[in-house]
Amino acid sequence: MDGVRVLLTGAAGFIGTHIHTTLQEAGHEVVAIDLMLPTAHGPGARPPEGVARVDIREPAELDRALRGVDVVCHQAAVVGAGVDAQDAPAYAGHNDYGTAVLLAAMDRAGCHRLVLASSMVVYGEGLYRGPEGLVAVGARRGDDLAAGRFEHRSGGADLEWAPVPEDTPARPRSLYAASKVAQENYATAWAALTGSSVTALRYHNVYGPGMPRDTPYSGVAAIFRSALAAGRAPRVFEDGGQTRDFVHVADIAAANLAAVETGLPGFEPLNVCSGRPITIGQVARTLAAAHGGPDPVVTGDVRPGDVRHIVADPTRARRLLGFTAQVAPETGLVEFASAPLRPSALDVSAC
Repeated sequence: MDGVRVLLTGAAGFIGTHIHTTLQEAGHEVVAIDLMLPTAHGPGARPPEGVARVDIREPAELDRALRGVDVVCHQAAVVGAGVDAQDAPAYAGHNDYGTAVLLAAMDRAGCHRLVLASSMVVYGEGLYRGPEGLVAVGARRGDDLAAGRFEHRSGGADLEWAPVPEDTPARPRSLYAASKVAQENYATAWAALTGSSVTALRYHNVYGPGMPRDTPYSGVAAIFRSALAAGRAPRVFEDGGQTRDFVHVADIAAANLAAVETGLPGFEPLNVCSGRPITIGQVARTLAAAHGGPDPVVTGDVRPGDVRHIVADPTRARRLLGFTAQVAPETGLVEFASAPLRPSALDVSAC
């Protein structure tokens, strides 16, 4: 398609940086903005070349940024599961209020297409299958976890995970997840009210070069990678059998490009994933072997709010966007074992 003018929020972040490059290489004009939060970029960090410092919670700043824009690719967010109840205002203020201000500004500007960075965390626990079909599960029992029984059970037998399609009800299990559900709800209502379109890309476990170093809010791949870089063994919770879908950041950027160029009608949530499930233990072992570091340590510890299995169904994104991930985790994780990481705010403040 011909080039369009795209407002990219969160353009200086890990994912936003890759999307910025991909959109430009495809011939699109990018208006790149980022607030440069100290918690994400470090105290005193300046926007990189081509990125303007803009707070999406400020209507006047957005009105200027949206001039002549055809589609908004909204990546700006405070990320991570939320390690403390005191994180709630930051998630609500930046992710939810910021999105609401953005949607109102888009209406004023006559811009009616949004590509929203959502997340697999909206689902909470994944789907499970027992002898009689799909089973809805709640939180795992504390006495089972204490005894090292990590799988969901029904009738005395372990349940097997099943791929999660997009019509699975939202059941957020963290503060971050609650904020992503709220973003989707605001976008759904905005699309219905204004006749606009929203493609909500539900990212699964993203990894790749330029990922932030180990912080309490990092993804598990970065936490393992940071431990190996420091000469420490990756520490794996539970028994390492938790199943996830790890998707390379280059594929995330490709999915955003496809969403920008396709323009699906209405509100359309789509899983963005590799389609190749892998356990957390396998991720740790792959990274350790490729890095030449110490073998992972399986701790048996359990983190509050963790889900056992969450595996995506990639069918709808393939059908509606023509998107299929190109980087297999077996290949991408080996490359990630030696890929550069970006300094975290903790790194900068410690200097």
